[in-house]
Amino acid sequence: MAFQDFDLITERRKSEKRQQLKKRILIGVVSTVVLAGLIGCAFFVVTSKGVFGGNTKEESSQTSKGNKQQHIAHSERIVKLVCTSADYKEKCEGPLNKAIEADPKLQHPKDLLKVYVKVVEDEVTKAFDKTNTFKFETEQEKGAFEDCKKLFGDAKDDLQTSIDQLTAIEFKKLSSKAPDLNSWLSAVISFQQTCIDGFPEGKTKTSLQKLFVDSKEFVSNSLAMVTQVSTFLSTVQTLARGRLLLSDNSPAASLDSEGIPEWIHAEERRVLKAADIRPTPNVTVAKDGGDFKTISEALAAIPATYTGRYVIFVKEGVYDEQVTITKKMQNVTMYGEGSQKSIITGSKNFRDGVRTFQTASFVVEGEGFLGLAMGFRNTAGPDGHQAVAARIQADRTVFANCRFEGYQDTLYTQAHRQFYRSCIITGTIDFIFGDAAVVLQNCIMIVRKPMDNQGNMVTAQGRMDKQQATGTVLQKCQIKADDTLLAVKDKIKSYLGRPWKEFSRTIVMETEIGEFIHPDGWTPWEGNFALNTLYYAEYNNTGPGASTSARVKWPGYKVINKEEASKYTVANFLKGTWVQSSGVPSQQGLYN
Repeated sequence: MAFQDFDLITERRKSEKRQQLKKRILIGVVSTVVLAGLIGCAFFVVTSKGVFGGNTKEESSQTSKGNKQQHIAHSERIVKLVCTSADYKEKCEGPLNKAIEADPKLQHPKDLLKVYVKVVEDEVTKAFDKTNTFKFETEQEKGAFEDCKKLFGDAKDDLQTSIDQLTAIEFKKLSSKAPDLNSWLSAVISFQQTCIDGFPEGKTKTSLQKLFVDSKEFVSNSLAMVTQVSTFLSTVQTLARGRLLLSDNSPAASLDSEGIPEWIHAEERRVLKAADIRPTPNVTVAKDGGDFKTISEALAAIPATYTGRYVIFVKEGVYDEQVTITKKMQNVTMYGEGSQKSIITGSKNFRDGVRTFQTASFVVEGEGFLGLAMGFRNTAGPDGHQAVAARIQADRTVFANCRFEGYQDTLYTQAHRQFYRSCIITGTIDFIFGDAAVVLQNCIMIVRKPMDNQGNMVTAQGRMDKQQATGTVLQKCQIKADDTLLAVKDKIKSYLGRPWKEFSRTIVMETEIGEFIHPDGWTPWEGNFALNTLYYAEYNNTGPGASTSARVKWPGYKVINKEEASKYTVANFLKGTWVQSSGVPSQQGLYN
């Protein structure tokens, strides 16, 4: 009888899957029809040229007028389709219609996207050029403007990279490049906002915020266009292959292949390590010898034209130096003898007049950085206020078996795509903050005791626009209090996070949450700011602090299901093939 019941259940599940399949196919067909119209319009001018051949001169003149009117109508239709998802329609359709009017052959969606990103570049440049008319009175404002110059240089680099990529790739490959475009364009918004954040509250900051509104909206539209066009293309390609593009939630995709337990609570145990990756170094740094005595010297000696991955081994020691992996230093691997043995440290902080952007002991700007078995500290203490241990700006950055120690603003996940595996992060206020697309997996967040008049927030995510492909994901982590906080946990409130910017997005899933986390789970930044627009989600968490029964009732807060949670896995949120190629183990899907 049990087997018969099982057969009935199995058949019912098969029937449900067939219904879901039909639904997805129907959605795909509708999308295909829309895309067919989109692409079909591009060929209207070509196909219509021979339709009216052999007419009289008068008829030809009338036909020409008719063709022109039809061409204009079809061009406007293409533009509207490309701009369907844009939030600022006039800023999307206006420049594209103007571009087509100037060049009637400009009809292909990829080319329109390229033209629009060039428009974005012009708008960003125009906004920054206007800052030269500002008068910066104080040393803090002058310093913040110096940061802005660098940040806008970074923004222009990402825009130019986007344009170059759109020039080089074939239309059919656009979907595969969409994650890169999303990362670069999202970073442009982040860089503009970081510029603004560096200024103290006042007239100058308010003026800058107004100045950058238009350029931010143009970037937002470009992100929407990338999603729109690549989604259409992906749907067509998928159906053409005769199968649906489904997320890989098979058991094979969920296997932990590194040969160690998926999770273990004791942070001190070596089994916490992600992998024993010890490549042959190009150079060795050691305080008592080696090729160099400081890390900065080793970095400065990297050949300008080096091809491949450059490996730096940092022997045991505390290196009190501000270390920067510059944009020119790409594909650098740095590994130490352990996160509490090979340590980069500093103490720059906001209390002493240093801007948050400049307080980091360790900075990564070079793409493809891999950090292993290293420690990064800021020792300013809780009264130093903003004091960053590591600021990570580079795309496709991976850290494993590392430790980030600080109090307020410990780990600044500033921009682009980042992955952290089996790391330890300690802090108090907003100690994981920024606007990157970041997954922290199998990590331990240790919440420390702040000053008596303060509370704790593990995260403060800074997504400025809903089109940005950014957010902070904590997966299979442990959120715990250190001993100093446990002694006063009833007096000091601790939360999972708060919204730093309007579209703040944070997901905590499959994570063990300690009892010291307030039942509300999350806390406002100020008043009702961002409570309607943020996206905060929890899924399948455990531990005494994981109950969602008393969580905040904000419109943007959700307890999500497995299907929704799968969107924020390494495979889907980071498009994790680049993570796998680093050699660091990663769970590409959900654990359960």
